[in-house]
Amino acid sequence: DADGRKEALQQQLQAAEQKLFKPIVGCECYLARRDRFSQSEKIDGSGWHLVVLAKNLTGYKNLIKIVSKSWTEGFYYRPRIDKELLEQHSEGLIVSSACLGGEISRKVDSGQTSDAEEAVQWYKRVFGDDYYLELQRHKTNRPDADQSTYPKQERVNQELIRIARKYDVKLIATNDVHFVNEEDADAHDRLICLSTGKDFDDPDRMRYTKQEWLKSTEEMNRIFADIPEALTNTLEVADKVEFYSIDNPPLMPFYPIDPAFGTEEQYREKYPEQVLMEEFGKDTFHRLGDYDKVIRVKLEADYLAHLTFQGAQRRYGEELTEEIHERLTFELETIKRMGFPGYFLIVQDFINAAREMDVAVGPGRGSAAGSAAAYCLGITDIDPLKYDLLFERFLNPDRISMPDIDIDFDDEGRGKVLRWVTEKYGSEKVAHIITYGTMATKSSIKDVARVHKLPLSESNRLAKLVPDRIPNVKKVNLRAAIDNVPELKEAANSSDPLLRDTLRYACMLEGNVRNTGVHACGVIIGQTDISDVVPISTAEDKETREKLLVTQYEGSVIEETGLIKMDFLGLKTLSIIKDALVTIEQTRGVKINIDTIDMNDATTYRLYCNGQTTGTFQFESTGMQKYLKELQPSKFEDLIAMNALYRPGPMDYIPSFIARKHGREEISYDLPIMEKYLSETYGITVYQEQVMLLSRLLAGFTRGQSDELRKAMGKKLIDKMTALKEKFLAGGKQNGYQEKILNKIWADWEKFASYAFNKSHATCYSWVAYQTAWLKANYPSEYMAAVLSNNLNNITEITKFMDECKAMGMNVLCPDVNESFLKFSVNSEGDVRFGLAAIKSVGQGAANDIIAEREKNGPYSDIFDFVERVNLSSCNKKTIEALALAGAFDSLPGIHREQFFATNSKGEEFMETLIRYGSKYQMDKQGAMVSLFGDDTSFQIARPEIPQAARWSDLERLNKERELIGIYLSAHPLDDYEFILKYVCNADTVRLQELEPLNGMEITFGGIITMVREGQTKRGSPYTIFKIEDYAGSYEMALFSEDSVNFGRYARIGLSIYIEGKVQPKRYRENELEVKIT
Repeated sequence: DADGRKEALQQQLQAAEQKLFKPIVGCECYLARRDRFSQSEKIDGSGWHLVVLAKNLTGYKNLIKIVSKSWTEGFYYRPRIDKELLEQHSEGLIVSSACLGGEISRKVDSGQTSDAEEAVQWYKRVFGDDYYLELQRHKTNRPDADQSTYPKQERVNQELIRIARKYDVKLIATNDVHFVNEEDADAHDRLICLSTGKDFDDPDRMRYTKQEWLKSTEEMNRIFADIPEALTNTLEVADKVEFYSIDNPPLMPFYPIDPAFGTEEQYREKYPEQVLMEEFGKDTFHRLGDYDKVIRVKLEADYLAHLTFQGAQRRYGEELTEEIHERLTFELETIKRMGFPGYFLIVQDFINAAREMDVAVGPGRGSAAGSAAAYCLGITDIDPLKYDLLFERFLNPDRISMPDIDIDFDDEGRGKVLRWVTEKYGSEKVAHIITYGTMATKSSIKDVARVHKLPLSESNRLAKLVPDRIPNVKKVNLRAAIDNVPELKEAANSSDPLLRDTLRYACMLEGNVRNTGVHACGVIIGQTDISDVVPISTAEDKETREKLLVTQYEGSVIEETGLIKMDFLGLKTLSIIKDALVTIEQTRGVKINIDTIDMNDATTYRLYCNGQTTGTFQFESTGMQKYLKELQPSKFEDLIAMNALYRPGPMDYIPSFIARKHGREEISYDLPIMEKYLSETYGITVYQEQVMLLSRLLAGFTRGQSDELRKAMGKKLIDKMTALKEKFLAGGKQNGYQEKILNKIWADWEKFASYAFNKSHATCYSWVAYQTAWLKANYPSEYMAAVLSNNLNNITEITKFMDECKAMGMNVLCPDVNESFLKFSVNSEGDVRFGLAAIKSVGQGAANDIIAEREKNGPYSDIFDFVERVNLSSCNKKTIEALALAGAFDSLPGIHREQFFATNSKGEEFMETLIRYGSKYQMDKQGAMVSLFGDDTSFQIARPEIPQAARWSDLERLNKERELIGIYLSAHPLDDYEFILKYVCNADTVRLQELEPLNGMEITFGGIITMVREGQTKRGSPYTIFKIEDYAGSYEMALFSEDSVNFGRYARIGLSIYIEGKVQPKRYRENELEVKIT
């Protein structure tokens, strides 16, 4: 049968793999000189090298355990193991003494022969005949290579041979391998320079012998012809290694089920093996594993059903319809048969915990929103029955595949949820997934150029020549770029060795692993200690500086090992919604449940119809705004469709979609019955789910077959599509439809199916988008304050949103100690007020103290009242300076910004005097005697006089303001020229970032000069480089030779200028564009 043939084929493939090569898994470890916990002496920062190989599966498990502990317990400058670990986990391991950096070689080399022999005896006792002494010979004649290693190796080798004979330890001939081919040696040299931060011409840089390539049998035979036994013993090592697999079936974490519901012991009594065999079916039973695994799945499945139907009554009411009951039963049965009920229990567990911790959780994303069970469990928040979302798009009942539920949390809340998961399931069972960053095409050029000391301008020029896309080339790499870009080809063949070698070695190093990172969202939750299954290391969380456990395998390997990956994503939009709701409650006293807002709100749809979507989720691009004005959306389904259509490819259908909505184009169906699933999109097939539903309706496809059709069409699997087409035609004809019409339907599907979008995802994200639009339409100030709070690090976005605020009739005001909160907020006039924590040098602690004191004892009456009341430990001199320069005290009477920095007759700056006064006031008040009236109202201290000071110029004041809050806020230096910039100029700095669309255009733009750099080229020609800023952003320009002479004099910091120019190819580099001042 088919399964038998598949099994036979798999066996044949495995046999073929075994004939090709035998993988030997191992690690060259660092062995601590004392023990892995010692971290006090200098010697603890280094370690001896030791090669550890896995002989079998037991050895592999021991190997990954000691490697993991080298990170979690032994890390000190580098991961270290020790002899205690080796002894505890010795079974199944083969150990060899390694290179000159090994313990035995080091001791021999330093004359500690007796210590070396003692160490050999220890290894021999622990590992027996699985311990080997390594001999290496890296003889080299190259003058640019390390010459000291080979003589040392020969001296050490003689002693190793003697020790081996004395203690009956076998020798093996090895070669350090750092690169594959002999000709890679020079490229390896450059890589070492990169990793050590040295220049290639540095005489003191680290050098290798250049013998570290993967040598052939013939080469090794020649090198060790005098010691043939050392060569033969390497074959013995290979023969000892068994074939084994590290792949596992899914290792589902155990969800702690309430014992009141049932326990495994109770289930064993209730459901003997034969009963479960009948319930699950013999094939499913054996696929899931043994009786112990199936009894666990049964218990989890029953508990999952219990929670699901409880949730269904909350979602749909006490009396469930037959449709709902059938859908849930089908889904739960599929989940049980696949063995995944535990997965759903864990996901609903941490999502419900997140909500209890006041973490914003997204309504769902991806195909998981097609699950009614997930909806009832609270995993998703979109009703799949209402929107025709399909479970089989998520889990195909005919094909076993891991469920993949991606969950969005607000940015701050994501960390809370991860900490909760770690605490509940155990820190040893939760780990992040590693990523390996490789040297990309452009970065490899820049890296090698830096090592070669190629001028930065030339390095940047070469990197910029690499195109993002090359016709008929699937993936751009440097070799392809050189072949297709004349300037790069010229450089690669240049007579200049510096230029030529930079590209040569960049080509060789491209794709090498450069660094490691942590997967942005992938997290593993293990059934047991994760280091039982894969090796782990540690990494530092960039935000919290906490130590994270990280798998040493990437995501694709993790799946094969059976570990379960879950995606915890941070979505900024959820943070915006959450902040807006807090601000609304703060300013208006209204508490809103965003998940229950009116989906037919007229104000919201008016916002969409007017295209006023700047700052909202998914719908804010200029093109989308144009289409929204034309579409005039009137229902939520219109938004889902636009979200799905607004992408390259299906975007071409948008005009037709709009015309059909407004009756300007006829809505027709190939078969009247198709209206059932196409009416909401006006007869246009927009979603994958529509194709799936129609294949079932027209041709009797099963749920699983409809998903196979979706996948085959989306990925253009021709053979699969051919077979499915035959089935579709046969099924359609059997249902009474004409073959001609069926062929036409199929052809339409083929044309559009690769563009068709996942409706589940479109629905979820359209709901999030609608929530943002509803907030903007109904609470505009509060919403825009939240948008600004969550874009502080992006000056371009901040500028855009401030313009939007202005267009909406609200002002964005400077921070104010009497009105500002931590983030952007809204005052009583409906204007947006800058947040205190957004000011540089004002920490969150200081901001919280200022706000708490204000809320407890009322607004600050003047600057003296401020320093008398605030905590001057957190709100120190640096903080108060920043507040003053940012304008946070502007509303207080009797003082302006300049006076804080004015000096009195003694030459003391008022800021110093003020802080000293505040400290003394607080200290004296604390120690003062209580007055006759039982309080301290009589307490007084003389306030210092505020010195007079001249006002700063507008530009000086604005520059100081910008330095502290990142933007010009109270005004802009270009405000006098706003009309010219907006209505006379045809370009701004944002448009100038991408010159290709402007090629050949006469352009005009203007701004203020914020940076100037002048000098001379190597040939003595003058150049001027300057940065110009406008309302939109900044742009850097370079003037050379005559242009520098003619126009360079206008490049002066603080000068506002107007520029006329033309976008054209550069004189000597025609594939690059520049703005030529005319």
